[in-house]
Parts: sequence; C-alpha cells; structure tokens
Amino acid sequence: MAPPKVPETARRGYIVPVGGAEKKDEEAFILRRFVEMCGGPEGRIAVIPTASELEDTGTRYEGLFLELGAGQAQSLDYRRRTDTDDPERLKWLRNATGIFLTGGNQLRITTILGGTRVARAIRSANARGVSVGGTSAGAAVLSEHMVAFGESGATPVAGRVTLAPGLGLTNRVVIDQHFRQRDRIGRLLAALALNPFAVGVGLDEDTAAFIDADDVLRVRGSGAVTVIDANGLEHSSMGSAEGGQVICMTGLRLHILPRGGTFDLRNRIAKPPPGTLD
Repeated sequence: MAPPKVPETARRGYIVPVGGAEKKDEEAFILRRFVEMCGGPEGRIAVIPTASELEDTGTRYEGLFLELGAGQAQSLDYRRRTDTDDPERLKWLRNATGIFLTGGNQLRITTILGGTRVARAIRSANARGVSVGGTSAGAAVLSEHMVAFGESGATPVAGRVTLAPGLGLTNRVVIDQHFRQRDRIGRLLAALALNPFAVGVGLDEDTAAFIDADDVLRVRGSGAVTVIDANGLEHSSMGSAEGGQVICMTGLRLHILPRGGTFDLRNRIAKPPPGTLD
C-alpha cells in the first residue's frame, strides 16, 4: 500500500511512532508534545485502542490527553469490523486534529481496521495535515511494511520475522518497538533483508520518532532510536538462506540517536543532537 497522496495545498501531518512504555506522569514529554502538535486546548484527539484487549485502555488515554491539555479526547473503540461502519465514530475521527493508536497486538489493528473506511480516514487525515501517532503496536502499524511478529536476539535469522501490511502512512521505514529492552535488532535486520529499500527504526521504550512532512525524523524521550540504513547493502544471503540460518548482510550503516538527534529519511543523513558536534 503506497502512502496517501498529499493534496497540493496541504502538508502531511507528523507521523509519531513511540517505542512503548512512554511516561504518563508529570514527565510525559512525548505525549505532551503530541497534544501541543494537535492543537492543545483547541485540539480534538481520537484515541484508537483496537490493539488492546483491555477494556479501559481507551478511556485511560482519553483522560491522559485531557490532563495534558487537549481540548477534547474521544476513545473510538473498534472491536469488530462491523464497528467501523458506525457513522458517529467516523464523523468524530474525520474531525479530529490528532489520532493516536494504543499498544497491544498490531495484528488486531490490521485485521479489524485494514481496508475499512476507518483506515482510509486515518490515511486521508494524515495526508491533509493531521498528526498520527501510536505507541508499541500502534507504532508498528503506521508504516507500509509492518513487523507482525518475530523472535528476539541480536542476530538476523531466516524465517524468524514476519512482515504484514500496515496502515501505509509512510513506506520509508520499518518500525520496531521496545527495541533495546527486548533485544530486537536481529528481527529488524531480518526485516530489512526482506525489504532493503526501507530504513529500520528501532525505538527504545519512552522514546519517539517525530517524522515531519519533509521526512526528517527527530528523536524525543529518555532512550534512543536505532537507525539501520540498508541503502548501501552490498550483500544479503536472504534469498538463499534456509529457515533457521543466520543471514549474512554487508554494507549496512547503523546510527544510535538520543534525544535531539535527527535522521533525514530522504537523503539518509544522520545528525547528532545540537551541542554534540565536534
């Protein structure tokens, strides 16, 4: 699924994947910044808790966004594909100034929302300037190619990662979350072996990548973003590796970017945080 076409008079909204376990107290810098981007006291944030099986996930994020200064916040709790036909929820979604998808299981999002008017509304909203964020599973689903599941570990192994179609807001990245905490570099590398065009973005917990309309990624939060650039990939054994075999990959570039670091996804240029330049 290609990214949605941006109208000539518009600029795409921010895409904000969060690595999960973001702080939700007085140090909720990531969510506070998201509220500001969505209009603050004038903002209307639609919360989509479809990934979660917990009944109170949506209402908890509703309250949190209101506490952080949003004018309005509404949980749109799609539990079945038939729920996506509800005109009142669809109207609220289409009038939102920000959309946020919670954590849980990303396959719940794609199997319930994929191909529906809700998914199209999210894509259309982002194309016309609405910021769309998500945490954990809600982060993974934002890109065209989504890590559905895979095994932990530092080494890429054939057959141990599965990709599925995401919402397709961008095709420039493959996102993985809880990255350092769950030792997921191997599965992100394996995902890039399947799709070397994309840039691998590994998000630590309480860390976000704010991707603007110019496809510049800016890091916020207490951890780091691991960026794996496969543009210069010289060799990959993925095409001949059997299941369980280690994948040989040469020519990769890897960047570790803490808060304030940036990565230009179009030109493949990483920059350290201001004040750390030589």
